[in-house]
Amino acid sequence: MAGQLQTIASLALILAAVCLLSSFFVAAEEDDFDDLPVSKLSSNAGVPTLKFYYCYSCGYRRAYEEYVNILQDRYPYLMVDGKNFDPPGLNMLIARVLGLLKMVLIICILGSINLFAYINLAPPSWWVWCLDNKLYACLMLFFLCNLFEGQLIQSGAFEIMFNDIPVWSKLETGRIPQPNELFQIIDSHMKLPDNILDIGKNKLI
Repeated sequence: MAGQLQTIASLALILAAVCLLSSFFVAAEEDDFDDLPVSKLSSNAGVPTLKFYYCYSCGYRRAYEEYVNILQDRYPYLMVDGKNFDPPGLNMLIARVLGLLKMVLIICILGSINLFAYINLAPPSWWVWCLDNKLYACLMLFFLCNLFEGQLIQSGAFEIMFNDIPVWSKLETGRIPQPNELFQIIDSHMKLPDNILDIGKNKLI
């Protein structure tokens, strides 16, 4: 029974490693697409766009989703979009390299691959322990690396842009805007005729 559980756990970790490896390359491709200005993505439709850049590891995804629901009720014609805020500098690069290294080590541990044999060195005691205790070693490596990755990309950001114009920055103000504050910002930047709101509501009926 113990052997079967270890085999199942090993297969699950291998699958997780493959998924993480694929997500690493997919994220790199998405960054190229996300570099496009929001106005170019929505200018053909002529729709005002509100873009949120939030810190996912800080738990701000929930705040973003709440704002989406509030804004859709008040401004049905407003396009709202959001994504994770990538911290500037080397933090994001280090986090991705750490994630890739984590996957390589997990695969090597599960496959009983002696990395030190390729450089003509005797394996250290900690690597021998990892190969002898694959399940615990992989779980420990997975969670510890995830912890460091989360710390590296934790920016605390909740930035808002209206048609590519920055209108709020938590990094500068130190807080997330209240709904009424955001409503005032949108109204002051939009300045659309009153009948547009009625037209937008009629389209939803």
